[in-house]
Amino acid sequence: MVTLVKQIQQLKSQQKSIFKQITLLVIPSVIALSTALTSCSNYSNQVAISSPSIAKNEAKPVVIKTKVVRLGYQTAGDIVKVKGVLEKRLEPLGVKVEWSQFAAGPQLMEALNVGKIDLGSVGETPPIFAQAAGSSLVYVSGRRPSEGKGSAIIVQKDSPIKSVADLKGQKVVFQKGSASHYLLIKALDEVGLKYSDIQAVTLPPVDAREAFIQGRIDAWVTWDPYLAFVQSKAEARVLRDANKIATQGGFYIASRSFATENPEALRIILEEIDKNGEWAEANRPEVVKLVSPILKIDPQIYEIVSSRASYRLRAITPQVLEEQQNIADLFAQEKVIPKKIDIKDAALTTEQYAAITPESLKIVANK
Repeated sequence: MVTLVKQIQQLKSQQKSIFKQITLLVIPSVIALSTALTSCSNYSNQVAISSPSIAKNEAKPVVIKTKVVRLGYQTAGDIVKVKGVLEKRLEPLGVKVEWSQFAAGPQLMEALNVGKIDLGSVGETPPIFAQAAGSSLVYVSGRRPSEGKGSAIIVQKDSPIKSVADLKGQKVVFQKGSASHYLLIKALDEVGLKYSDIQAVTLPPVDAREAFIQGRIDAWVTWDPYLAFVQSKAEARVLRDANKIATQGGFYIASRSFATENPEALRIILEEIDKNGEWAEANRPEVVKLVSPILKIDPQIYEIVSSRASYRLRAITPQVLEEQQNIADLFAQEKVIPKKIDIKDAALTTEQYAAITPESLKIVANK
């Protein structure tokens, strides 16, 4: 009996020893596993927290659909083309820049209408005529108005015509559908005359300049550099310039398809044009050195042109569109366009303008 009791006690002692060994082996493993799991959990949380920050700081890739941007410019010259700022910005992004030259704004707008160019700079009048003719265009940016000294109604130095009122019944030469067309109508209205009171003769500015110098035409409505040229070479006399006439300054106009399909490219283009304009206004002597040889104009003459020019852009706002509507209504009233038009039909949506308008222009528009 005593022997049996001892055997049972030995067995219990062995069981306690085995349990103790198991405890010593298992518990550290559990603790280690728990620590590892906790560490993994903490690492996972850190990644989840930091990922949005990383994503937020990453620059968005520039996505441009088109591989070629076709721009139109006028024979009066374009400092943007001369300096090649668009090529420097777009070609590294795989976008080629092509330029086409036109005699004036109406010819440029016709090229836009038939799909030969995507974008171009014109005065306030050409897009009104183009829209009235059914062109699918949109206003993408304005050009800041100048003081109006670079556009004028002029006559020969010895002309008997002494004032705008004396133009009644006279032949007046200008480029139909250009900014000169608007200046003429506004100046006539100031003295109580109608557009129908004069004999309108349309002629591109290059041809009109030669005819004026030769004395074959008397009254001419034109803009720089043609104006500065004949003031210097033919002593042209100014009857009325565009100063204090509600002028828009001009616009960059694009085809609707290009503007809606390439907002990123358009934003970059406008940004570079305005940056270049800022440089030009701060460095007008340099502009003269760059542009006058290309236009084959005496630097002294082009210095006058540059001093009267405005090179910066401005955003398209409801006020800008309203002012453009007033000009369109005047043309309809004078029956120089076939029908009344709504300028808003040639505008983008608020969201689309936000996408293409550089920040620098938004800041100015909001002041």
